[in-house]
Amino acid sequence: MDRIKFIGEDGEEIEFYVLEQTTVGGVNYILVTDSEEGDSEALILKDTSANEDEEALYDIVSDEAELESLAKIFENLLEDVDFE
Repeated sequence: MDRIKFIGEDGEEIEFYVLEQTTVGGVNYILVTDSEEGDSEALILKDTSANEDEEALYDIVSDEAELESLAKIFENLLEDVDFE
C-alpha cells in the first residue's frame, strides 16, 4: 500500500495510505485511509490542481451526490471495502 504525505492548511504534515485511485470525467480521485490495517476512517480526495502545477492539490470530496457516486465506484474497484 502506497503511503503519501500531505501538508494541511495549518502547515502540519498528514500521512495517508492510498487504497485505490480512479479517474472520472477527466478528474483524478484517490481513496485514502489513516491506518494501514483494520477498520479505519477513509476519505475520497479530488485532485484540483492544474496541469501546469508542480505538485498535486487535493481537496476532500464533500458534495453528497459526488461522494455517493464515487463511493460506489471505489466499492466496485475494491471488493473487500464497504462504505458506511
